[in-house]
Amino acid sequence: MSLRIFVPRDAGAVAVGADEVALVLGLAAGKRGIEIEIVRTGSRGLYWLEPMIEVATPQGRVAFGPVSEFDANSVLDAMLSGGEHPLRLGIADQIPWLKRQTRLTFARCGVIDPRSVEDYRAHDGYKGLERALTLTPDAILADVTASGLRGRGGAGFPTGIKWKTVAQTSAEQKYIVCNADEGDSGTFADRMIMEGDPFVVIEGMTIAGLTVGATKGYIYIRSEYPHAVEAMNAAIAAAKRAGYLGARIGGSAHSFDLEVRVGAGAYVCGEETSLLESLEGRRGIVRAKPPLPAHKGLFGKPTVINNVLSFAAIPFILAGGAKAYADFGMGRSRGTMPIQLAGNVKYGGLFEVAFGITLGELVDDVGGGTFTGRPVRAVQVGGPLGAYFPRALFDTPFDYEAFTARDGLIGHGGIVVFDDSVDMSKQARFAMEFCAIESCGKCTPCRIGSTRGVETIDKIRAGERVQENIAVIEDLCNTMKFGSLCALGGFTPYPVSSALKHFREDFGPAPTRLQAAE
Repeated sequence: MSLRIFVPRDAGAVAVGADEVALVLGLAAGKRGIEIEIVRTGSRGLYWLEPMIEVATPQGRVAFGPVSEFDANSVLDAMLSGGEHPLRLGIADQIPWLKRQTRLTFARCGVIDPRSVEDYRAHDGYKGLERALTLTPDAILADVTASGLRGRGGAGFPTGIKWKTVAQTSAEQKYIVCNADEGDSGTFADRMIMEGDPFVVIEGMTIAGLTVGATKGYIYIRSEYPHAVEAMNAAIAAAKRAGYLGARIGGSAHSFDLEVRVGAGAYVCGEETSLLESLEGRRGIVRAKPPLPAHKGLFGKPTVINNVLSFAAIPFILAGGAKAYADFGMGRSRGTMPIQLAGNVKYGGLFEVAFGITLGELVDDVGGGTFTGRPVRAVQVGGPLGAYFPRALFDTPFDYEAFTARDGLIGHGGIVVFDDSVDMSKQARFAMEFCAIESCGKCTPCRIGSTRGVETIDKIRAGERVQENIAVIEDLCNTMKFGSLCALGGFTPYPVSSALKHFREDFGPAPTRLQAAE
């Protein structure tokens, strides 16, 4: 009897013993004289069940999890007999948490071997590129624009407009740059897709190159992601061998090549112009805009810079058509968003769904509330610079404009959950401290404002002239929001102001009615 077993090689799964499980499964099969094939996949994103392993059966892939190395022997016996096991989860695709998702970008993640071009193609990979090779650049642009795709890195800028700007710029050399410097707290979607389905990023970047006339691309990955760096390099090498990168891609007259560059750990290099400075070999310092990177970007040439998830959405749009993508979502937020649930949450992981689901549904229903079982007090959406939302705002739909209307940010789609033991004045202080540490130092509002912010919140927490110092914090936030060169200083006020607005009781006694009147 021969078994095909799927064990994730995703960093999250490896951190909780996936490598050891794969090793023990191999040894156990050898002792039984059984032939097994272990395929190392990415993760499906159910992180509370990792390592979640699967076995191919005539009915579909059956999942078990969370499997430790000590469970591997009994799980293998259950796979061989088809019998029950305490860790048996049933058919993977039928697991409710997976079944209720709309997986467009993450359709292959956790399913295929991320090192195999053949496996990628067997699951509809490269169909988008094949269609793109039959179209004119204008026709590709029309599809990307009609899809309504907006940048998934945080700003939500329409992808079609960005590409069109670069396409219409005359230059002997243009570049495609993928921003994989995923530094927001509670986010891991970029890492997951690079480790679990790297070819989808390569395909999306290649289509971008065809569209705007670029022949060279760079993937800038944060140094804290060694598994993603390895996966992308392996996939690039495989794509070259298969003729999907280099000269005459896919048998066409077009050329496009890719290279991975590793950052040095600066959060500010997630900002596109700092990233370009770092790519050019300089210290990551924000550039003033204009000129925009679309006109004068990497090495002074017109450059498309998009996030990993933005490029990863492109193959579906080209293969299935713009309308198929735009049919999902609400308002000006079209398609799906891979949402990352983290923090004090019962069911943490990657949940891809169409825009429009409410924050409350995501936290209470999908996430199952807090891991501790205590009441949810606050959630931070959009990374360390995102606003804190109380339960009163849980009816907010996951939509760019809906969050903006309530002084929030979707950002990269990370949701961090806090229970009622959280001290929101500490969280506000952390935001200012984070900005002070990570600031590139180029502009005064960010560099000095954040440092003064830490000092002033410390005074408030010590009970020193609370109302006067709160007024100082509010003034500092206003200066940073409108005076900073980039989003690091410009967005730091969001967590601080929202903590003050919605959790005022954590910042010392409120003024009496008489004091307020005076």
